[in-house]
Amino acid sequence: MSRIFTASVASVYPHYVNKVVKKGRTQAELHQVVEWLTGFDEQALQQHLTSGTTFEDFFAAARLNPLASSITGSVCGVRVQDVEDPLMKQIRYLDKLVDDLAKGKPMTKVLPTQRIGAP
Repeated sequence: MSRIFTASVASVYPHYVNKVVKKGRTQAELHQVVEWLTGFDEQALQQHLTSGTTFEDFFAAARLNPLASSITGSVCGVRVQDVEDPLMKQIRYLDKLVDDLAKGKPMTKVLPTQRIGAP
């Protein structure tokens, strides 16, 4: 089991905020990305942050967006689509979305709107 599974989302969240804000994006855009992936609105996200929810429990409670499997690319040299562990894949989805947001991609490119290869 990876240590990140038992780490609190609140311990990593400030790093996500710093990363996107440093690159000229907003915390509201970060929340939009988190909500798209997990279904957690700002209030639900804040409850998870306040209560110290682990990544394992955070994603267990999430309603993962059905288009999440359309997220592809590399995070820290690891191809998201090649990650086998389901929880690690979900964490990597979030990391990839945050990375793309921080890279300045428009929100329409950050959040998939249809499956690759779909009509």
